[in-house]
Amino acid sequence: MISRTTVKRFAADHADASDELHRWWQTASHSTWRSLADVRQCYPDADQVQSLLIFNIRHNCYRLIVKVDYQAKLLMVKEFLTHTQYMRGGWKKWAH
Repeated sequence: MISRTTVKRFAADHADASDELHRWWQTASHSTWRSLADVRQCYPDADQVQSLLIFNIRHNCYRLIVKVDYQAKLLMVKEFLTHTQYMRGGWKKWAH
């Protein structure tokens, strides 16, 4: 997994989401996700758009955008957005 520093920065910048981000990190770093179905065993409301996983944080107040490569067992944290920022769609630049 890549980007632990990024998750820590997001947590520092968004104290209200800090605990949930740290829990996500612990769960994700100890999981072997091979598909969206595996991800949803831990995060039932996670979505996937092409190569991106989207996690709802703080009951949809924020979105954690993570690039996934199931075959390589790699997660790359890309963005942490408010709901408004997410709706603008700029995060889609990471999808392919």
